[in-house]
Amino acid sequence: MASRLLRQMASTLRDVDGVACETRIILASPFVGIVQAVADTVPDLLVLGSHRRQVLRDVFVGTTAERTIRSVDCPVLMVNATPAGHYRHVLQTTDLSDPSRDGLQRFRALGVGEGARNSLLYLFDAPALRLAMVHTMPQDDQKKYLMDELTDAARELAAFSALAGLHDVRHLARYEATAAQHEILKVAEEEHADLIVLSTNGRGGIAKVLIGSVTERVLRNSYVDVLAVPLRRQR
Repeated sequence: MASRLLRQMASTLRDVDGVACETRIILASPFVGIVQAVADTVPDLLVLGSHRRQVLRDVFVGTTAERTIRSVDCPVLMVNATPAGHYRHVLQTTDLSDPSRDGLQRFRALGVGEGARNSLLYLFDAPALRLAMVHTMPQDDQKKYLMDELTDAARELAAFSALAGLHDVRHLARYEATAAQHEILKVAEEEHADLIVLSTNGRGGIAKVLIGSVTERVLRNSYVDVLAVPLRRQR
């Protein structure tokens, strides 16, 4: 049964989408089987699809997808939206760390975002606004402080982008007013992005996105595709 369904899917991909593919069935749990297939084939990109039944999708995303992202060396694309053509707007994210730069360069090498509009998002902190006594600071002073922090963040983002060779991206520096995953999803919606790119290792900030329950919230709550790029492992 599984072999027949898989052959039918491969035939549809070939005849309708023009994508030739090989098929393989592995007798194992989803996580073990996927990791085994990645180890055997060493792909440039692993694509995971969400299940059409929500209850099963939650189980799949919460266990298999997150464990897979932690366990494989290749970038992992979690497909949340219905395929409708090439990506139009890719929202890349960074915490300005070296691992993040490596992740973005790995993403660029995939060629996934070619021809699309690309934006680079950096969420910056404004520590003074998180202090317990911030309500004693006049509103005008708060606004000026936030604008100064924004100016510094924009300058740092531009320097990072130049160093990483990302010359064709639009820079977005945003204050991390709420949890990182909420801000990323909000910007993705505002900017009409159809792909979010996250590095899974860094110095903080975006690195938190792919740790524990935050990962599940991003994947489960995102209506657009999410691509997780892991840190290169030392061989």
